[in-house]
Amino acid sequence: MTAQDYTPDPNLKVWLDGKLVPVADANINVFSHGLLYGDGVFEGIRVYHSRIFECTAHMDRFVDSLKAIRMEIPWTRQQIVDAIEQTRQANKIENGYVRLVATRGVGTLGIHPFRTASPSVFVIVATIQMYDPEMYEKGMRIVTASTIRNHPNAMAPRIKSLNYLNNIMAKLEAVDAGCLEAMMLNHEGYIAECTGDNLFLVRLGKLQTPAPHCGILEGITRRLILKFAEQRGIPTEETTLTRQDMYFAEEAFITGTGAEVCPVTEIDQRPIGNGTPGPITRQLIADFREHTKSGKEMFGPS
Repeated sequence: MTAQDYTPDPNLKVWLDGKLVPVADANINVFSHGLLYGDGVFEGIRVYHSRIFECTAHMDRFVDSLKAIRMEIPWTRQQIVDAIEQTRQANKIENGYVRLVATRGVGTLGIHPFRTASPSVFVIVATIQMYDPEMYEKGMRIVTASTIRNHPNAMAPRIKSLNYLNNIMAKLEAVDAGCLEAMMLNHEGYIAECTGDNLFLVRLGKLQTPAPHCGILEGITRRLILKFAEQRGIPTEETTLTRQDMYFAEEAFITGTGAEVCPVTEIDQRPIGNGTPGPITRQLIADFREHTKSGKEMFGPS
């Protein structure tokens, strides 16, 4: 399917500023500062077996992002959770993806953040397929992007903001290379993350991933994988990693809310390990999938 072919399901309902509306009526004003300047934040959340996955952790991050950009929305945390559930039920989604978005709202032409009306919030709940199922069995190819990750002092990567052009430019490099993901380095040349996912590698039996100070978004799935590894007795390390570390890795995989846990078996036309998903990767994929069935929150109430 191409972008020209895609139209949302006309029966889809979207929660927009307190009301469920048909997707055709879920319109954003052209003077919205979210559209004009990317002034807003979002959260991506999964639904498994009709349950909001790791809801507490995702809402914690959403609230932190709002605080970081000094935006106050006229709905409580619980009201937002209720809105997600209401939208899920309206669309009869048992397994899918939630996109929760808050923008500064409609305002004047100009970036002044306080010359806006009240913030706007919307919730989309729909089905999703990030990658072909075969990739989860055989692994994916990635490349190293020449586009570096934004300097963390320019825009803190912990803020899940609507400003994604940095990632999109690196994604274009991946697509040009015939891949679906690209590894991004930071301003010091160390590995940060992929365009939409965190990155892990395995070497000498140790699970390694870039540390937060390397300029990453601290993903919820990333946290889960570190916890599963700890429970399995697999040594873990959050550290600085170079491109060469990936070349020498025995295994590698990416993690993200949309992507879940997907093996990486080639980078820059070099096979990783023997070119197939390794045992630690497969074990952690199995642990993640089992957790999605449990209905429990690792980082919140059971």
